[in-house]
Amino acid sequence: MEQKIYTAASSAELDRTFLALADPTRRAILARLAAGEASVLELAAPFDMSQPAVSKHIKVLERAGLVSRTRDAQRRPCRLEGDALAHATGWIERYRAIWAKNFSRLDDLLAETVRSK
Repeated sequence: MEQKIYTAASSAELDRTFLALADPTRRAILARLAAGEASVLELAAPFDMSQPAVSKHIKVLERAGLVSRTRDAQRRPCRLEGDALAHATGWIERYRAIWAKNFSRLDDLLAETVRSK
């Protein structure tokens, strides 16, 4: 597995991604955008909050690189972007692999202990 060196810039990117993902409203917005692009009005519909409040959540998602907005005449649809999430997934996967290796060694040790009894 290729080991990626994390710089201060990539660390700041991860911070923004995890900050954005920490909020359930923002995760719900991302889940909705996984089905296709939507306007702020469409994204705000299921929430008991104002459209400006939803816009603030979308701005956090934009700063994290998880969402982008385009212009389509009067409409400004939001769209899911995958690069920031892929970066976070790579970071998580690195630690998942470490823990999987540690658990495998623990399994081997436990099996050895059972065999020696």
